Formats: sequence, C-alpha cells, structure tokens
Amino acid sequence: MEYVTKQMQTYRTGKTITDQFYIDDDYNVPDAKSDVKRVILGEGTLAVEDMKIVENYIRVAGKLNFKVLYVTDEGETRLSCLEGRIPFEEMIYLEQDPVGDLFIQSSSVDLTVTAIHSRKLNLKTLAEISICSEGRKEAEITTDIDSDTPLYKRHESKELLRVFTTKKDTYRIKEEVSISGTKENIGTLLWTEVNSRKLDTRLEADELKLQGELLLFCFYESLDGKTDWIEQTIPYEGRIECYGVQDNMYHQIYPELTDVNIDVRMDEDGEMRLIGVEATLEVRLIIYEEEQVDILSDIYSLEQACTPRVKEEWMEQLLLQNHSKCKVTEQLSLPEIKDDILQICHSSARIQIERTEPADNGIQIEGVLHISFLYVKADDTIPFDTWQGMIPFSYLLEGNEASADMVYGLTSAVEQLSIGLLGSDEIEIKAVLAFNSFLKKPVRIMNIEEVEFAPIDMEEVERRPGITGYIVREGDALWDLAKRYSTTVEGIMEVNGLEKDEIKPGDKILIFKENMSIL
Repeated sequence: MEYVTKQMQTYRTGKTITDQFYIDDDYNVPDAKSDVKRVILGEGTLAVEDMKIVENYIRVAGKLNFKVLYVTDEGETRLSCLEGRIPFEEMIYLEQDPVGDLFIQSSSVDLTVTAIHSRKLNLKTLAEISICSEGRKEAEITTDIDSDTPLYKRHESKELLRVFTTKKDTYRIKEEVSISGTKENIGTLLWTEVNSRKLDTRLEADELKLQGELLLFCFYESLDGKTDWIEQTIPYEGRIECYGVQDNMYHQIYPELTDVNIDVRMDEDGEMRLIGVEATLEVRLIIYEEEQVDILSDIYSLEQACTPRVKEEWMEQLLLQNHSKCKVTEQLSLPEIKDDILQICHSSARIQIERTEPADNGIQIEGVLHISFLYVKADDTIPFDTWQGMIPFSYLLEGNEASADMVYGLTSAVEQLSIGLLGSDEIEIKAVLAFNSFLKKPVRIMNIEEVEFAPIDMEEVERRPGITGYIVREGDALWDLAKRYSTTVEGIMEVNGLEKDEIKPGDKILIFKENMSIL
C-alpha cells in the first residue's frame, strides 16, 4: 500500500510583543560644532543591531540615531545641525516560545532635546518597539492511497494557500536632482529628510517590480549665509529577483527605508546645485500561490475493515488582498503661535496604529497621526520654529470576505500630506493614509495519515439484511449510507434510479447489500 501525499507549507507568525523604554542621556556638543543657543528640532530613530533570546527574555541592542537643528550662540544668529548616536540595550520578557525567526515589526521614537548649556544637550527618549516571530509549518496532506485491496474513496476539493517562498532582500536607490533656478547655490546642509511615498509592488516572472516616490526635503544655508529650502518628489523604479515566481501569485511585503544619505554635488558648471540621494529599501517578502488540492477525506472497503487514523491540520485560504486609502482632514486652532507663523516650510507625519480588530465587513483600525511642521516666524532673531501635535483617526478597511477567525497582515504609510494656513492661528491638515492588507482564513482539515486493515467479521455481515428500506434524515449523504450498509454509492443510485448523488430529508430509498441482485 502506498500513500500519495501533497507537501504544503503555511506561513506562521507568533504573538507580537510591544515594549516601551526610556533613554535618558546627556550629549556633549562636538568641538567642531558651534555653541547651542536654542534647540529648534530633534529627531531620532532606533537602529537594532542584535536580538538574542536569553532564557525568558529577548535581549535587544542597538543605537539611537539622532539629529538636532539648533540656533547657534556665536555672534550673528545662524542655524546649525549635529548628529549623534547613543547605544541602548533592553531586555524584553518573552511570554511564549517564538514560532521561528525574530524580526522587528515596528519601532518609533518620541525624542525631546533640551540644552543644559551651550556645550551639552539632554536627550529624553520614549522608545517603542514591537517584536514578532515568523516561520513556516510543513504538512503532508494525503490525496490518495494505492492498494491491492479494492477501496472506495471520497475526496474533498479545496483551494488552499501555499507558501512559495519567504525572503529578505534590499533594493538600493540612487537618484540625483537639481535645484530650481530661483534657489541659491547650496553651501551647507542644515537638515534633510527623505520619506517613502506611493510604493507599488507587483509580481512578474522571476521578479518583484517596485515603483514609488521619495519625498526629499533639504533645509540649507547658501554660500552667502542665507537660509533656504527645497522640497521635491523623486520617482524611482526597480526590481528584486525572485526566482520561480509567476505573475498569478500573491505577496505580502513589509518595506522599510534605511541608510539614507544626502550629499551636495557640483553641476556641469561647477556650481553646488545637485543633490545626490541614496537609500536602501529593505523588504521582508512572503510569496504565496493558490492550489486546488483533492484531499482524501474518507475511505472504506467491502473486503476488509478499514480504520483511518486522522490528524487535525490547519491550512489557509486567501480571503482578500486589499489596497485602500483613508482621507484625514482636520482644522486646528493654534493660539500658541498666533500672529507668529508666516509660512510653513515643511511638514511630516507618522502613523501610530493603536488597535485593529476584525469587524463584520472588514478590519476596524484605530490610530493616531503624529504631525509636525517647520515654519518661518515673525522673529528676526530666531526666524524658524516647529510645531508638533497629533490627530486621532478611525477607519474601516472594508472586506466583504472578512470573518472573526481570519488572520491578517497590515502595513500603513502616509501617502499625501498638506498643511495650509487658514488664518493667524488656524491650520488645515489634509492627509491620505494608505493601508495594505492580506487576509487569510484558517481551514481545518482532518488528514488521513494511516489506514489500518483488519478481516471483516463475516458473521456480522451475514446477519445484516440483504435489502433495507430507508427514509432519508437531515444530514444524510449517500456516501455515509453506502459505507454504513456495506454497499456503494453507485449501487444505491442504480437501484433507486438516481441521476445525481443528492438526496433530501424525507426521501425513501432502497439499499441492497453489495453483490445482491435485483429482479
């Protein structure tokens, strides 16, 4: 006897662990930098360099990378920027064993920078990090049995989602832009920011196609000491090799823009009017394919007693792959900067998802949009300042196939952001948030791992009636009746003149024991 099986792989993620911790440290201003008079803007990111399980904890180590824009305290008022790193180590309690490799699901930093004196800064950071684990589970699903003993088999056809591959890869972005003719030549970069926008991915033969935009903001000092800025969108496209992939497959992607480097370059006239942008797009990728699998669900024989040994297996079906957008509009009154703000130079936003849960017709998402903007103010001494705030949002990511037991992956990004002045103390915020979701439904399969055969009790067979009159009950099926009364589905259909193997409650049928003849 030979078992015919199908190898299936499913993608599994463990429980997400979210941890908050503080980093409070002093930082000495480097000798090459000017004295600090006032801090205007501070920004930080976590760079995790090592994760290791130590007993019941995850040891996370890395660096807090930060940069600070400040007003100098040396004669004429000017702006300057400094960057630095602070090492950190955090022990995070592990509630349960991971299902596979650990990965950083998300991280955020709320950084406050204050000047202790002109040569020392204090950095207070509330950091949040979410860690999850991922792995693949393999199962052998029995689809058929080859045996010398005549067997009657029932198959159940299901469309299942199978993991084709999982991988981590990078795409290096290298672009160059020139500043417009109305702008001064660049002398010193004071502050730069690069954000990923409108990333679109699709699978093609043996590759993943990438297409997106980088939003570049550069705040700089010209050669003659004037402060200016540029904001420009940089389109890019590329590919990541995925051998064996086809365009009819499905994918989940978790992108992150890292290792951003901005430098000023000379144009063909020898003037500093070109900006080079280099960044790495890191992606965590899961690729699936749908497959129709005929699963062996039951078996019996008229010559031997068959006892299937079954094991519960959980597979998955694709419910929905969704790309949707949420518009957020809010008007805010800001009396604290009334009559002070003249022009907004640059704005940025960050999504913080606080809660997601399955709903009747989709996924309910609750979160906060963190907003900040740099503006010109009516103060010749210190003409720039920043404002920070937050806007709560609620969004139903619609999906008619959604169910309470579904498993889903979700990524979010700010696709568009604009902040306009409505008056001396009012602003209007308009944002478009993009949500990409991948919804899967768990499917329970009773997999036949082995069949035990034993001789039939012939005395018991002889005692059974040769002909049975039966009234169909709720839940009855011809297969179950044929198995119970030692006959075949085809035999019952032939005796009763049935064209289809469908019966309904109340039907009256005759069941002949196999090998009995009728007139």
